[in-house]
Amino acid sequence: MKRLFIDDSIGRLASLSPAKKNLIVTDREVRRLHGRNFPAWPVIEIGRGESSKTLATVEALYEEFLKHEIDRSSCIVAIGGGIVCDVAGFAASTFMRGLPFGSVPTTLLAQVDASVGGKNGVNFKGYKNLVGTFTQPSFVLCDFSVLKTLPEDERKNGFAEAIKHGAMGDARLFAYLEKNTEKAFAFAPEALQRIVGDSIVLKSGIVQRDEREKGERRKLNFGHTIGHALEKSACLAHGQAVSIGMAVASRLSVAKRLLSAAESHRIERLLRAFGLPVAMPVRVDALMDALAKDKKRENGIIHFVLLERIGKSVTMPVRFSELREVLSEVRDPLHD
Repeated sequence: MKRLFIDDSIGRLASLSPAKKNLIVTDREVRRLHGRNFPAWPVIEIGRGESSKTLATVEALYEEFLKHEIDRSSCIVAIGGGIVCDVAGFAASTFMRGLPFGSVPTTLLAQVDASVGGKNGVNFKGYKNLVGTFTQPSFVLCDFSVLKTLPEDERKNGFAEAIKHGAMGDARLFAYLEKNTEKAFAFAPEALQRIVGDSIVLKSGIVQRDEREKGERRKLNFGHTIGHALEKSACLAHGQAVSIGMAVASRLSVAKRLLSAAESHRIERLLRAFGLPVAMPVRVDALMDALAKDKKRENGIIHFVLLERIGKSVTMPVRFSELREVLSEVRDPLHD
């Protein structure tokens, strides 16, 4: 990522893009809410939700790029949540072997996580993010004013990722979230500056050291192994699924004598404080079936991000038998 603008304005986009020809990719709801602030550039809308994160959507974007005579001197600007940024970034990074693109994340989840790191991709045949690229955007602009239109569930999704960053790599951010839960959930400007800023600094630093996820970057997947499986098997929102995933990973860390029970309880307490779930709403067998499609599985084990303490993470192999035992502890009895 070449340039980062935190707490800036969508209205400044025209002065930020380096290209003479720009094209915006967004979705209908974002355009309805914020389109009046878009620059006078052509706009392409894609669908919302995981069902739009497909190669068919990318192909439709390629056709629009051709229609608008987009070339390598053009810039694709994604304005939306993580799905818009992922799909537009993938289409841009593969069209004509790569176009410049910029990201304007409009959800808290995208601002603290999805827009930073250069991962772009789509789902394929039931596998999440199976097809994609590592390509950094030319710029990322985070406009806090657009967050005011987010429904409560979307706020929770974003805070789940912020908690993840604190738990796996920034104990000070975790403590800040514990002490300033009400300010954070009210989107107080100083709280957003701290939470979004610290999250981006943490993730950007890790990405610079390990752009293609060969080592340290894998730690950013804390909570996501279970989380991705729950998104598929229980149709949960990303933040809810990752929250449960973090509770499972924390308990696994305790079971492996890496993390203290007290710190595991701190993590679950903070998740609950932000209205996030920690109990698994599906049968263990259903989740194990979903985990069988995880990219990190290998000969009866799966590679998990675990915690040695809040703020320090490690990647370790976990046997499916170990995982099943912990999953049984965090299941919701209503779903037995």
